[in-house]
Amino acid sequence: MKVLFLTLLLGVVCAAQEKEVEQNPSELSGQWRTVYIGSTDPEKIQEDGPFRTYFHKIVFDDEKGTVDFYFYVKQNGKWKNVHVTGTKQDDGTYSVEYEGQNEFKVLSVSKTHLVAHNFNVDKQGKETELTGLFVKFNVEDEDEDLEKFRTEDQGSDRKYVVTFAENEDHLHSE
Repeated sequence: MKVLFLTLLLGVVCAAQEKEVEQNPSELSGQWRTVYIGSTDPEKIQEDGPFRTYFHKIVFDDEKGTVDFYFYVKQNGKWKNVHVTGTKQDDGTYSVEYEGQNEFKVLSVSKTHLVAHNFNVDKQGKETELTGLFVKFNVEDEDEDLEKFRTEDQGSDRKYVVTFAENEDHLHSE
C-alpha cells in the first residue's frame, strides 16, 4: 500500500514539474542517477539489499525492443557494477531477469526526472513492488526539484524508502 502511495506521490510531483515531455523510449536513454527507491519489502532495499541500486545509465533500443540497465549495488559493503538487459513486452513493459523475474515500466518522465515501477518475483516466489525516482546527471535545477519532491514526500513513512541523495556515498559513473 505504501508503494502505491509513493507511486501516486511521485506521479503528482512529476506532473507538478514544468510541462512533461512526451518521448519515445530511445529518447530516455542516458545518464540517470537514483534519488529515491520505495519498496513493499524493506529488506529488498536495506543496506546490501538486492534492489538498493544506484543507477548510472539506461539505454532503450526501440529497434531491438530492449532496455539495458547499468547500475551499482552494494554487496558485503562494496559496490558492484551490474548490467542487465530487458525485453519489451506487448503491453509496453520490459521483462528483466535480475534477482528473479521483473516487470519494469516507466510511469512518468520529464526533462529532468524519470519515475519507474518494478514488479519483482524472486526465486522463492515472493512478490515485491518497487518505485524509483531518477534524475538526469548534471541537472542545473536539481536542488529545487528535490526540494519540491521532499515537500510532497513529508507525509510518507520513510522506513520503506531509500534516499540516495542523503544516505549514500555517491559513485561517479564511468
